[in-house]
Amino acid sequence: MKFLTSTAVVLAAGLATAPAAAQYNMPSAPPRAPTPTQPAPEAQPQAQAQAQAQASDQPPIKLSKQASKAIVELQTAVNANDAANIPAKLAAAQAVAQSKDDRYAIGELQLKAAVNAKNYPAAAQAVDAIAASGFVGAPRLAELYMGVGAEFYNAKQYDQASNLFQKSVSLNPQSAEALNMLAQSYLAQGNKAQASATLQKALQMSTAAGKKPEETLYKNAVAMAYDAKAPIAVDLGRQWVAAYPSAQSWHDSIAIYRNLNRPDAATEFDLLRLARITDALQGTGDYHAYAFAASDDANYAEAKSLMSEGIASGKIKATDPIVQEIQSALKTKAVPTAADLASREAGAKLPTAFLRIGDAYYGAGNYQKAAELYRQALAKGVDKDLANLRIGEALAREGDKAGATAAFNAVGGQRADIAKFWLIYLQHSA
Repeated sequence: MKFLTSTAVVLAAGLATAPAAAQYNMPSAPPRAPTPTQPAPEAQPQAQAQAQAQASDQPPIKLSKQASKAIVELQTAVNANDAANIPAKLAAAQAVAQSKDDRYAIGELQLKAAVNAKNYPAAAQAVDAIAASGFVGAPRLAELYMGVGAEFYNAKQYDQASNLFQKSVSLNPQSAEALNMLAQSYLAQGNKAQASATLQKALQMSTAAGKKPEETLYKNAVAMAYDAKAPIAVDLGRQWVAAYPSAQSWHDSIAIYRNLNRPDAATEFDLLRLARITDALQGTGDYHAYAFAASDDANYAEAKSLMSEGIASGKIKATDPIVQEIQSALKTKAVPTAADLASREAGAKLPTAFLRIGDAYYGAGNYQKAAELYRQALAKGVDKDLANLRIGEALAREGDKAGATAAFNAVGGQRADIAKFWLIYLQHSA
């Protein structure tokens, strides 16, 4: 992943004292670097940059009489790209610098010369000189360190990049952008755990500041945590889908849970039901797992409607050998009628029987009856976490948000994570 930086922007600032023969103007400087997942902003027009500089809190530069001539001579050499004379002019200006204004002006010219020469180690030294001048505040210095750090990153010199990004973060600890860039440099160095922890901090900073983190920040955080096989990846996935619900974010977040926790078919079934209603089922594997779990409980209506829906949507192909095998197995299975379900309900005695009949009603689209049977299963002593989860699912499909929320909040144990996913769905459902 590559950082992109825009062209330099001229930030002009008038001086209280300047030699009569020549006027010193603020040199060009690298702008703030964007995040690695965003395109670079266009270069600002000079007039706009000047207006921003004048509106900033930065005080006007007042060069000392002793140093002004040497600084203007340095500026002349830098503007002319006179590489042969810049080192001597720089040394001469540094030798006569009297004030923080002098040292700042010299540092900015030093930075411009380094950027023009694409000498980024020298650019880093120039920013250090600007920092040592004491003229500018932490936010500006943080931007400069990020800009030079981005150049090191683009050159794949990740150690130097991370050092500069760390300086930027130390100057502006609340910057989610700087933390994101630091995380990318850690990742490029192969330090996945540290990269993941840094991006998590970036998310926290954005949220604490009352800003909604950009989706790319969530995606990067989730990807890094998952790549590191960190359990926090599941929670980050939920945060992502809560902030940016889409078929893709639902699919990826649910897939992360499934891959990291390896749930059995019965547990996975409740996640796949959620994936279905969020349009997050993708490919033959998802449909096979769902159809298998439904069929294992003799819930053939749900399995058949699922496969028909997948083929109609184009998400799976009728010519796929696995799809054909599933369809062939389901072809011989009868879908219970309303009378069949009523008869099964009347003869039910075991707690699990009520649960399975509830599943059959759910598969038939009768969510009100499904919730009723799930409640009976709960009363008969079936696992309370499973029963409450299924009650919540049925009530969610029925449109009873309050009832579904209460049921999901009652789910504990290993199924609590699945209930949290369903609660996010409820927050965004109509």
